[in-house]
Amino acid sequence: MAGSDGGAGETREAGESAKRGGARPPLGSRARDAIRERIVDRRYPQGSRLVEREIAAELQMSRVPVREALRSLVTEGLLELLPHSGVRVRRLERADVEHLYEVWEPLAVQASRLAARRVARAAPREPEGLGALRGTLDVAERAAAADEGASEVAAHTAFHEGIVALSGNPLLARTMEQLGWQLQLLFGLREEPAHMRAQHAVIFRHIVAGDEETAAASTLLHVRDSRSVALRSLFGDESDHGGGGGGGGGGANLYTSLA
Repeated sequence: MAGSDGGAGETREAGESAKRGGARPPLGSRARDAIRERIVDRRYPQGSRLVEREIAAELQMSRVPVREALRSLVTEGLLELLPHSGVRVRRLERADVEHLYEVWEPLAVQASRLAARRVARAAPREPEGLGALRGTLDVAERAAAADEGASEVAAHTAFHEGIVALSGNPLLARTMEQLGWQLQLLFGLREEPAHMRAQHAVIFRHIVAGDEETAAASTLLHVRDSRSVALRSLFGDESDHGGGGGGGGGGANLYTSLA
């Protein structure tokens, strides 16, 4: 059934794309982006089973690109295979959150260090990407003022992606790309305290100053504070297992000393 459904629809949509000069992304990529967006904004809740046929109808495309997209999202870690057939949205367990932060922490710290180094070396010019990074802070503030949680989460993710882009290290960028959507999903599930935005502003200030080690140190404390917030939000964890700050705790005070 999937084969008979896929061929004609695939051919039609491919033909339309060709008429437009190939401007639109491939169908599989469009399906992946649409499904990913629905996972991150929780239209597809954690643990929910995704049915290929139903998603194809919702996205108004054939089942072939949807099948391709689901496989890709399993690889990204947003979906998981069911024991017999099909997929479901991955439910983040405590161990998943711990593992994600264990990997993200050193990468985020190094990204800030390299970004500050690149700014220092480019002075007095402003390197490409610094303006975009500054813009994510403005977007986050506007989203918070308008109480637009999804937009604020997207801006939070964009800030960290912007630091990676500013670092100028393509290998780091490729590595972080594998974590990006899992981080955005996590950010969307946890609280988004106002002090996290303030921490972004501090990190940005040290990057702009070209201060590698202070930028790295402030990023380290921010990621550990983020970890504490996530564990508290998702699992009611009031303890501090990783030396992080937890909103307003010892880590937050250390962070203030770097501001």
